[in-house]
Parts: sequence; structure tokens; C-alpha cells
Amino acid sequence: MINLDRNTYMRDLYYPYVGQLNHVGGYQCRIGLWVDGAFTWLADPEWKFELSYIEDSLVTEVRASHYHLGITLLINDGVHQREDVYLKRVRVHNHWDTVREVRMFFNQDLVINETEVGDTAAYYPQNNTVFHYKKDRYFMFNGLAGTDGIYQYTTGVKRFYNAEGTWRDAEDGHLMGNAIAQGSVDSTVSFRLHVPPNGDETLYYWMSAGKNLEEVKKLDNYVKESHPGKLLDRVEIYWQRWVNKPEERDYGNLSKACVRLYKHSLLIVRTQTDVNGAIIAANDSDIMQSNRDHYSYMWPRDGALIAYAMTMAGYQGMITPFFNFCAEALSPDGYLHHKYNPDGTVGSSWHPYLNGSSMQLPIQEDETGLVLFALWQDYVRHGIIELPQSLYRTLIRRAARFMSGYIEQELSLPKPSYDLWEERYGIFTFTASAVYGGLIAAANFCSLFGDEERSSRYRHTAEKIKSGILKHLWDEEEQRFVRGLVLDGGVWVKDKTLESSVYGIFEFGVLPADDPRVVSTMKANRDGLTIKTDIGGVARYHHDYYFQRSSDIDNVPGNPWIICTLWIAEWEIECAKTLEDLESPRRTLEWVVSHAMESGILPEQLDPFDGGPVSVAPLTWSHATYVLTVVKYTEKYKKLLAASKA
Repeated sequence: MINLDRNTYMRDLYYPYVGQLNHVGGYQCRIGLWVDGAFTWLADPEWKFELSYIEDSLVTEVRASHYHLGITLLINDGVHQREDVYLKRVRVHNHWDTVREVRMFFNQDLVINETEVGDTAAYYPQNNTVFHYKKDRYFMFNGLAGTDGIYQYTTGVKRFYNAEGTWRDAEDGHLMGNAIAQGSVDSTVSFRLHVPPNGDETLYYWMSAGKNLEEVKKLDNYVKESHPGKLLDRVEIYWQRWVNKPEERDYGNLSKACVRLYKHSLLIVRTQTDVNGAIIAANDSDIMQSNRDHYSYMWPRDGALIAYAMTMAGYQGMITPFFNFCAEALSPDGYLHHKYNPDGTVGSSWHPYLNGSSMQLPIQEDETGLVLFALWQDYVRHGIIELPQSLYRTLIRRAARFMSGYIEQELSLPKPSYDLWEERYGIFTFTASAVYGGLIAAANFCSLFGDEERSSRYRHTAEKIKSGILKHLWDEEEQRFVRGLVLDGGVWVKDKTLESSVYGIFEFGVLPADDPRVVSTMKANRDGLTIKTDIGGVARYHHDYYFQRSSDIDNVPGNPWIICTLWIAEWEIECAKTLEDLESPRRTLEWVVSHAMESGILPEQLDPFDGGPVSVAPLTWSHATYVLTVVKYTEKYKKLLAASKA
């Protein structure tokens, strides 16, 4: 998986897993242009960019124009859907009436295995390429301009003593041809074109990744033999076929922009999903600037809710490996840890094993419950019995056994764990609802497989939890469900902070969306958590400190989150009795479209004053929640439309 910035510089390169390891790590793999003796980097302010993707595909379509040079570039980038190959096509348009010599420079600034120690960059004369390697990670770079390959190359030292990198060598239009460098290194290659008056010429640049030199040579040869342009066209066609299923969804009265973002969101979720099952929260190294960690982990919470959305959208096959991943990751006691690396190992955590002088499990129990909930929704949607049968002993029963035993008996609620935001320890409405949904799912699976005794046991525990929720998490005075319970001096005290995640009450089946208690809760959230600026949207909870942009809490209770805003829309859709009732959630979907980035990417949060992206982008959960809301909207619209004609 590769991330490009707005200048089309490669900034993140993940291999061999989506999310692990990052061999660029946010550094800039610069692209420059030398035209008739004048040099410019694509990051220079004179360049004007239009960023998008080719319709319904994961191939970029970027237009970059430089008025004073009289040059426009049309750039397409794609990662091959099967092979470890990255492809770039650049169509150079010359606006002047004379033939122009254009040299294009590509800088490779790699930090293989996430460290600059011990890298090698070398020219390989056998196929006129440059490759970087360390241990069992090899990256080979090549290209084509007309019938010619790399015009010039060089390798060198970067970010060490006074060496900035070989990209500086490009600025005179010539590369010195140093054949090898070792340590903290980079490389630069160039291609030469002669572009006719008011005409176009095309060049290609590509990278192959593998475990050894023979692998990357073989892939490089595959690109040349197939022709990079034809391969890029095939990548485009593959994703267009993938996102446009034969049984096309009826989108009702949604705008073309809403439908476009729906399909784009399906594709973006796919980019964040590793073939081995890890659904990654976000792959965006920019977050490293504010936190010495990243979002390139598989949180079972995010993963389960994303899998739920994708299966509802009809992508059952894509999320099957996720459930197998969870079965492998499940602890011997039957719970899932805080988060995981894409290779299945346990990820970093800030949940301690010690709380004061008491031992505790460092978990968010909602993560275990949500996986079973999502698995049952998958079965209900597609009726494929083989998947849950294969996971019945390893995942379903083990997780259900843990959840049914991890109970605070005096409350009939799940024992304390960390909340879904990973910030506080206690018993939370969201967590209790997720555990309820997970145990009901387990009971349903047991019944499906004729295991009625277990089914009855799990269902009984789930109903006890429901009773505990209605007794201890409903507040009669506030007339809403509270965030949760926290232990204060040995006494359970209600945390009455307005909290968007209490939507779990209806989402996971504890109560229907139109139950008066759910209605009053969601109305309180809608009224109290909506941001009162021109940007609008809904905050996670009252006085959210994460990337806080304002101390005016009454008007800006927190930054608007895409997912939290859509949770209100989901509730409105569930409650809708007429087509007119769908107008508010339809406007919310349009609001999401209007606050997507230029490229169609959805961030985690928005700035409450200018609407700009805050925190990581894309957040997989944001795109998946948009997908789920569109699915729910279109299905409810179809149902209500039919009823109105009856």
C-alpha cells in the first residue's frame, strides 16, 4: 500500500503487509522537472494541482499545471491488484509552439524496515534499474520514456553530516552517476522526453517489491513485457469491476455525489485491508508528528464495525479473512487484546495490567463482543454457514465463554474495562451493549448448529445484561442512558457526560431505535453534541480534549467526527416512518460529501471552524460508517417508497 501527498510524492510505502512495515515513513520521494534549462520540484508553489481518482477506481487522476513553464502534467498512479508493483504514468503536455526537452526526476528516499541503518542503493546495469535493499526487502525502480529507459541515475548519502540527499544533484538537470551507496542513502533517476509543439509525450515510472533481487527483477520484467500503460489500464478496470457489482444497488434519491463517495469509500476501505485479514484503522504517517506511534494497527473494534459495514454492502468475501485473523488472535482465555499489528502480533498499548493496587485485564471488552456481532450479521446477510462453522470452536464459543463469565454479578453488567475511545476505565453503555450483541450472536450460532444448551445459557446471560443496562445505565432524572459507571470510593457512580457512543443501545439490539428511552437519549445527544458553528457535525462527547480546537465548550463540545455525526443519521433512518423522515439523514450524507478532502478521502475529525481535516486521513472507520449509513438509507428508502405506493 502506498500513500501519496498532494504533490504526488510517495510518503508511505507499506510492505509486505498493509500497515507494516513503512519503508518511507513520511519522508518525501520528490519529483522534479527540468525544462529548457529551468528546474522545478512539484512541491514548488507555482504548480497548481487538481486531485482526484479515475471514476470508480483506485487509479489516481491528477492534473498539475505550471503556467510560466507552459507545462501541464496528467498523472495516474496505481498499485497492481495482484503483484507487488507500483505504476505511475505521466502525460506531459507542452503549451508552447516549440519542441521542448523535458527531463523528469524521481527521488527514492527509503528507510527500509523503518530505519536508515544499513540500507544499500545501487545501479543495476543488467536491466538499467536502480534498486534499494536490506535483508529480505528489495525495491527496484525503473521507467520508460518512449522506447528509452532511465536516462541518468545516481545514489548517495542523505541526512548524515551535511548531505541532504541525491535530490539536490537533480537541480542542475544532470545526475552524477554514482553507482552505489550504503548506510543512510537515497537515489534519483531521470527520464528524457522531447515534447512536440502543443503536443504530448508520455513516460512511465514503476517500482517492484520483493524478498530478493531475483523477485524484483522478475516483476520488473513482467511490467516491461506487459507494458506499464496496459497494466495500469487493467488496474483501473479491475477496481471498476470490483466496486460495480452486477446486482447494482438502488440508490433512491441520493445525489450522484453521495453515490460517488459511497463507491469511493468501498475502495478506500479495501486499500486499508490486508489480504491476511487485518483491517487497519488508518495508514497515515502524519500522525507521527503529534504522537510517537501511529494508527497502522488492527483494532478489533474498528475491524468488526468495518467488517459489518462491508458485509452489509455485499463484500462478504473481502472480510472473511478478518474473522480468521481474530480467531488466531484470540487469547487462551477468550478475549481480544487492545490492538494488533498487521502480522497478527499484539500491538502497542496504554492499558495497564495494574489499576492502583488491583490487577486488571488491559482490554476493551466491546472489541470481543463486536467481532461476534459482526460475524452473525454476516451470516444473516449472506447465509454462508461454512465460515461460522469453521470458527465455532476457535472463536465463537471461546469468546462467548469469556464474555458470559466476565460479569459484575451485583450489577448484572460486564466487568469494568476500557471504553471504546481507550481513555477511561469503567462499565460503559456502549461496551455493555456490544457484549449483549456478541452474546446474542453466540446464542444464535449455537442454536444454528443445534447446540441448544449453550444457546440457552448465552441468551440467558445476554438478557441479564440487558436488565442490568436498563436498571443501572438509564437515568430517570436525565431521561437518557448515561455514558457509564465508574467506581468512586467503592461505590458505582453514573458518568452522565453526553456521549455519542450510546447509539450502541439500538445498533446492537438492546432496544429498538424508536423505544422512547432511546429516542430521548439520541435527541439529547443530537442537541447537546452538535457543533454550533457553520461547519456543524457531532462531537464524540462533551468536552472532548483530543486535538481540541476550542475552549468554548457550550458551542463546540468537541471537534466534529464523521462517525459520530453518522450515528445520529443511522438512528434517524432506523426511526423513519415516512419518506419525509429520511430528509435529515439524507442531508447528513450530503454533509459528509461536502467535507471530504479534494481526493474524496474522509479524515477522523474536522476542524470546527474551517472544516479542514484533523488527525489521520483516511480513517477507515469513517469511510465504513458512511458505507453502512448509505446501505441503511437506501434500504429504508426503498421500503418506505413501496409503502407509500401501496
